[in-house]
Amino acid sequence: MNRALEMEVFAAVIDAGSFVGAGDMLNMSKAAVSRHVDALERRLGVRLMQRTTRRLSLTEEGAVFYHHCKEVLAVINAAEAEAASRVSEPTGVIRINAPVSFGVRYLDPVWAVLLERYPTLDLELSLNDRVVDLIEEGIDMCVRIGELTDSSLVSRRFASTKVIAAASPEYLVKHGVPQTPDDLHQHQIISYRNWTGPGRNEWSFRSKYGGSLQTVKLKSRVFCNSGDPCRELALRHAGIIFQPDFLIGNDLRDGALVPILPDYDYEHAHLGIYAVYPSRKQLPQKVRVLVNLLVELFEQVPWATVDDVAAAQSAKSVKAAKSAKSA
Repeated sequence: MNRALEMEVFAAVIDAGSFVGAGDMLNMSKAAVSRHVDALERRLGVRLMQRTTRRLSLTEEGAVFYHHCKEVLAVINAAEAEAASRVSEPTGVIRINAPVSFGVRYLDPVWAVLLERYPTLDLELSLNDRVVDLIEEGIDMCVRIGELTDSSLVSRRFASTKVIAAASPEYLVKHGVPQTPDDLHQHQIISYRNWTGPGRNEWSFRSKYGGSLQTVKLKSRVFCNSGDPCRELALRHAGIIFQPDFLIGNDLRDGALVPILPDYDYEHAHLGIYAVYPSRKQLPQKVRVLVNLLVELFEQVPWATVDDVAAAQSAKSVKAAKSAKSA
């Protein structure tokens, strides 16, 4: 007795609308199809369909059983496809999208390892900071940073980052050091246009010593669609930026930028970095190996100690800026 085969034949009869059509679909004779359906009905002790010389129709029990058959067969197909994909060599072209700043700084080693490990795999890479439509644009996987809003997609978090408000020491000497979030209204703000937080120009802070959430709506002097121009302008003393530590971590370490508002926590500062792909069902092997590779290579992210460095430098740098201004 092959229960799965009986279910497959029964479903094929309904889908094709006839025993002959089911036989064509399954490369099986009409007599063999009939034997499987008869055996199924005898085993269940119920009639699943009414058949005449002109038409087939499901009984009430047959309609319910047909629905369950389709579900079971889909699970079987998905399990077989997944098992086969795990042992097969990934081949073909994998199309990937990633943010510019993150992609340029940290993903090149990933692509190199991917191509070395899987010689039959080719890579098509696009870097931009807009949110792409994976299905419409034929993207196999993308890297996204921040809050994910499309619940129809599947994601796996492989790293994290923290958004830090920072400026150059020279800027702070000239314009003063913000002591509270409200002080930001008196400063030149350099904003990232593609920010995916709750509000592109609304920032909510809470004092580390307690108190209610404080939201400030800032007017930006500059909008950029990439984090790199924001960073460059800040390094040239043009204003205050809110940027992730993977982008400005080295600048914080060497003192070229100074974290501000050390007594406040930004409400949405901690962001996940995700591999995002259209579906978990029958996941292509080429996507599976890349997602696993990202998790493997980012277990120890290069900006993991930025918080500690920023905290240590904050008091020192702000004190130096105040002393220089008073002098």
